[in-house]
Amino acid sequence: MIGYRHVALVGLGLIASSLSHAIRRSGAPVRITGHSRSAATRDEARRLGLGEILPTAAEAVDGADLVILCVPVGAMAVVADEIAPRLAPGATLSDVGSVKRAVIEAVAPRLAPGTLFVPAHPLAGTEHSGPGAGFAQLFDNRWCLLTPLPDSPPAAVEKLAAFWRALGARVDTMDPDHHDLVLAVTSHVPHLIAYTMVGVADHLSRVTAQEVIDYSAAGFRDFTRIAASDPTMWRDVFLSNREATLDILGRFTEELFVLQRAIRMGEGEALHAYFTRTRAIRRGIIEAGQDTAAPDFGRAALAQNTD
Repeated sequence: MIGYRHVALVGLGLIASSLSHAIRRSGAPVRITGHSRSAATRDEARRLGLGEILPTAAEAVDGADLVILCVPVGAMAVVADEIAPRLAPGATLSDVGSVKRAVIEAVAPRLAPGTLFVPAHPLAGTEHSGPGAGFAQLFDNRWCLLTPLPDSPPAAVEKLAAFWRALGARVDTMDPDHHDLVLAVTSHVPHLIAYTMVGVADHLSRVTAQEVIDYSAAGFRDFTRIAASDPTMWRDVFLSNREATLDILGRFTEELFVLQRAIRMGEGEALHAYFTRTRAIRRGIIEAGQDTAAPDFGRAALAQNTD
């Protein structure tokens, strides 16, 4: 059950457009309003029928009983300043940011007392961005993590959880700081490694750019797919989740030194044991339904599901 009569989406990229499509798919009689600071993005969103697209964020949130901030983490404070005076009494304010502590610190102080602020993070996305990249199935069987504040009313948290479940997501709650550490492991540092590996290939003078393109094996192809993600969003993620990212990067460096030594010393048994342990994690992800065992990391199967 969607549970809201008017949902406002501030920011109209991949996540917001997918939210609009998923709400429509539910069949619930929900009014959807939206805003983007880019006039071109607003025009595209209107063409796609994502909702009533308004010229300002304040107009978009007026009267909404659920407002979801779908902007980069670095823009949260500015947007919160603009919309706070127009939030309806009793409305729930949420977000989809990949970092939670920084979002809470940017948004919470700007809200009027009594505003129901329930931060959230749907663990779903692709390397594509913009209104045209969204699709209704994006959240199906994906986790959405809610990170309520200590004073978030349980009823408001459960209502938002029910909203995400109605869109196909699985929902859990988590402490904001623990969320940021978990995501540093599962998303942020892997993205940074992907950016780095693609950068290494770009700077390696003994390998031509055309060779990199023509002879990319599956592993490097997936690095380039990840590294194609929205640069503004990821810049803000790393700057906003600096402490956890640096912690996990330090641990990654230590593990890399272990593997480097094993390769140098010809320690085949140690390498085999290490790879066996890490292979089990991949199997666990498949068993949890977060990917498929199909070739190319399940991309062919996922593409069929989004047609």
